[in-house]
Parts: sequence; structure tokens; C-alpha cells
Amino acid sequence: MRWIWIDKFVEFVPKQSAVAVKNVSLAEEYLHDLYPAFPIMPHTLIIEGMAQTAGILVGEARNFSEKVILAKIGKAVFHRLVRPGETLAYRARIDQLSETGASVSGTVRLGLQSDGPVVAEIELMFSHIDKNLAGAQFPEHNFVFTRQFTELLQSYRAAANITL
Repeated sequence: MRWIWIDKFVEFVPKQSAVAVKNVSLAEEYLHDLYPAFPIMPHTLIIEGMAQTAGILVGEARNFSEKVILAKIGKAVFHRLVRPGETLAYRARIDQLSETGASVSGTVRLGLQSDGPVVAEIELMFSHIDKNLAGAQFPEHNFVFTRQFTELLQSYRAAANITL
């Protein structure tokens, strides 16, 4: 089973930026594990949501021909807790993109407005593992970008009536 930490894309500019949202619901079991009497979204899962948003952005920049993995969390600064009923907006921007990987900076905010309260500032580095792990053998199929991930982008394009 693969957990998806974003619900949908609301903006996507190829090779530049993306905005994805996550609606935090009390129905999600993980919210009850950290502090049962005070459910919050764990910071690690907020980072993973940003990594999924940015990873799809980086993967799409090269037509999903590379196996893109999170290589490093350069920075993750949190400014507030996230509670059930709140909506997160993951705003990712590609800072650098090359054959071997990419660096992405992002801001997580509450709500869809670009000036909503800041939850976190996150900087991530991604590696194209086929280019970076000399001698390592990987399956031919792209096991990173499963249908679940690519369908998120396809549903955004369908809703925005974008064709490629």
C-alpha cells in the first residue's frame, strides 16, 4: 500500500511550480496516534506531502522518464500545528533542475489563499537514481511514479482542460 499525502493539484506550471492541497480529516487514523487527546498532522507527513508535490513536479519536467527519489531534506522549519478540519496548500518551486536531480523550495500554508498562515518552509533535493547510482540495477518500469501519482496530475489537467 502506498499512502498519498496530497488530495489534488490546484496549480501546475511545468518545470516551474505546483500547488497541491491536502484536506486534513479526523477520519484519518494516523491523527490519533501521536497525541490521542490532541490530534495533529505529524510534521514528517507534512514533509512527505511536500515531497510528493515536488517529486511529481520534478518527474513531469522530464516526462517521468527518470526514477526520482527524495535525496535530502535541506530545511524544514515549522511555524504552527495542523489540526483536523484544516486544509494544507503545498506550494513547490523548482530552484534547479539537471540530468542528475533537482532542488526545490516550498512553503506550506493553511487554505488556498497565497497569503494564508505559513505552516512550514521546506527545501528538498531529489535524485534521478538511474543517473546517480552507477552500477546499481533498477527495474525498467518506473516504480516511483505509480499510476496513483500520475493520476493526480492527469485529474488536474482534465479539470483545467489542459492537453499536451
